[in-house]
Amino acid sequence: MQRRIIAVIGDGSTPEGDDRYEIAMELGRLLVENGYTVMNGGRGGIMEAVTRGARDSRKYHEGAVIGILPDTNRGLANRYLDTSITSGLGTVRNHIIAHSDAVIAIGGGAGTLSEMALAWQFGRLLVAFRVEGWSGKLADKRIDDRTRHTGIVEDRVFGCDSPEEAIGLLDTYLDRYLEDY
Repeated sequence: MQRRIIAVIGDGSTPEGDDRYEIAMELGRLLVENGYTVMNGGRGGIMEAVTRGARDSRKYHEGAVIGILPDTNRGLANRYLDTSITSGLGTVRNHIIAHSDAVIAIGGGAGTLSEMALAWQFGRLLVAFRVEGWSGKLADKRIDDRTRHTGIVEDRVFGCDSPEEAIGLLDTYLDRYLEDY
């Protein structure tokens, strides 16, 4: 059975010590401990934090952390990735990230917003931390009025306040969202 791939997105310049960085580290650890593969844009900030946390998991294994880089320079990847894929696509690589099995946003600016909007259009489960940035602005809301899944009347960007709550939302909703795919 293939592991489900969960994209964790957010601001690439969030510094170590910021609450959002710490949230991302704990989330990465919990994702791997719960049998998920972590994917992101492979750079710094939230992307580095989640991959670093994934590596700290007691259930870490090689291949648990994937980065889809926007350019062709593998040297710009963060050091915690197992696999770094150079895309040469710039921000168009957000399209690939948004096609993961679910997307979890922590803060973020315009890049995070684009990934969230694409994931919404692709019908993916979207979880957003109630923190500063686009994740906090869109948590607990619908991005638009389209019907994405007729069987999920509560469909929205699911807001959360902790990594444990994010895992709980994956446990509750992920299979329902993937039924159509």
